[in-house]
Amino acid sequence: MIEEPAVPLLVEQAYAVARRHGFPLTRDQAAAGRPSACLPAVGRFLAMLAAGCHGGMIAELGTGAGIGAAWISSAMPADCTLVTAELDSGMARAALQLFADDVRVRVLPGNASEVLVPHAPFDLIFADCGVRDAAAFGALCRMLRPGGRIVMDDLTPVRARPAHSSQRAADIKRELFAGQEGLTWTEVVLPDLGNSLLVGTLR
Repeated sequence: MIEEPAVPLLVEQAYAVARRHGFPLTRDQAAAGRPSACLPAVGRFLAMLAAGCHGGMIAELGTGAGIGAAWISSAMPADCTLVTAELDSGMARAALQLFADDVRVRVLPGNASEVLVPHAPFDLIFADCGVRDAAAFGALCRMLRPGGRIVMDDLTPVRARPAHSSQRAADIKRELFAGQEGLTWTEVVLPDLGNSLLVGTLR
């Protein structure tokens, strides 16, 4: 049996930050509508994408405890920059400390839709936040370079939902990706079969 690669040290440190601050590690642990940490399988997917961003710019919406950013920064090339925005001032301070020794990572306190704009265009955007509006999602996609990718997680695969679930027929995140002109996208089901993510490429 092939074992998964080891978890990077920085990711382990980010998990420690999450535990100290009581930041939920899974959607099940989070209150309704509240953020939770990037799952390991999502982190590995992001790391795979980030590894190819030579000389690139990466954005993250919703730093949280820094777990997603740690996966990304641990894999991205030395000439790549990650800009991650966090609305919660306490979590932003914790993330600033976590990445204090990495000049490639910039933690920006504040509203992502405002603080990320000056750093666009991006080669990769991880929308790990509550974007549920078509206009806001369109604005995000306009911050991508042609060929750039956008990732959104925290979905449940259709077949993993109860038969009576209304979200079998419709889901706001899938609708955002499907409705965005110029975006080629797909859904990736994670190995646990209970979670999935969306990834799109701007044509």
